[in-house]
Amino acid sequence: MPSTIRQIPLETATKHHSHDFHQIVITLCGSSEFEIEGLGGRVNAFSGCIVPANHEHYYSGNGHNRQLILDLPEDAPALTGEHRELVALFDVPRFFALDSPLRHYLTFVESELARGLDNSATSFQQDRLAATLLGSLKARLGASGSAAQRRIDLNQIDRFIRRHLADELRVADLAKLACLSEAHFSERFRAQTGLSPWQYVRRQRLHAARQLVMQSRLPLTDIAIQTGFANQSALSHAFRRSYGASPRQLRQGFASPSLDTNNRSTAHSTALSSSATPAGAGVLLSR
Repeated sequence: MPSTIRQIPLETATKHHSHDFHQIVITLCGSSEFEIEGLGGRVNAFSGCIVPANHEHYYSGNGHNRQLILDLPEDAPALTGEHRELVALFDVPRFFALDSPLRHYLTFVESELARGLDNSATSFQQDRLAATLLGSLKARLGASGSAAQRRIDLNQIDRFIRRHLADELRVADLAKLACLSEAHFSERFRAQTGLSPWQYVRRQRLHAARQLVMQSRLPLTDIAIQTGFANQSALSHAFRRSYGASPRQLRQGFASPSLDTNNRSTAHSTALSSSATPAGAGVLLSR
């Protein structure tokens, strides 16, 4: 799925939401207010913020303002293939300011957008523009030193995730177990597992949900709630992306006809206890 770059003003009324794609917001003129998972502040012109997927954030514009917004799905060309290392930018929320070269690049991006790059024939150009900006940001923001450090206890993390599948988990919850800051925890976690914390949790939620779909007759709405998805629609969307079929299709195709309502509690406990072994593609920490 390609990236999207757009320019819009933000309303002055404070709003909040989360979404299943990463986002970068850069204030081009005026200013805005952002709070992402408790981290917040004013974003002035030529400054911006990194909003990781599925992170609840509050935002508003101050008076006349204009924002450049990059919407970056996990499978966007700007974050996959030769650019896959750029996804590390979205391990934690961050705020940044643009230096002079990046301000000039922004002017170029605006001129390219003015040429009309929103049709299917030229949409891939937006990923090229996004990848260059992301690469430049990553080089400037850098990463903290990575000297030899003790490994994170994944068994402890797994137990905590199993106990809280239905809850709104945050990176801070897992970082606290390891006695690390969010940024250091995310960096070490990715180095150790190859996944960001939210991808790891999403993978476990998907696995637990799939077990419940296949081994119980629980309504899909209940399964979504028990495994940390916001609703049945969010569960179905995650299943289609990861398994190529909806929960209902998987249940109809593979569920044993001998299962009845008496098996529900057994299937539920089996699914949650087996969710420590990841399977499928990533989801997030919070619903």
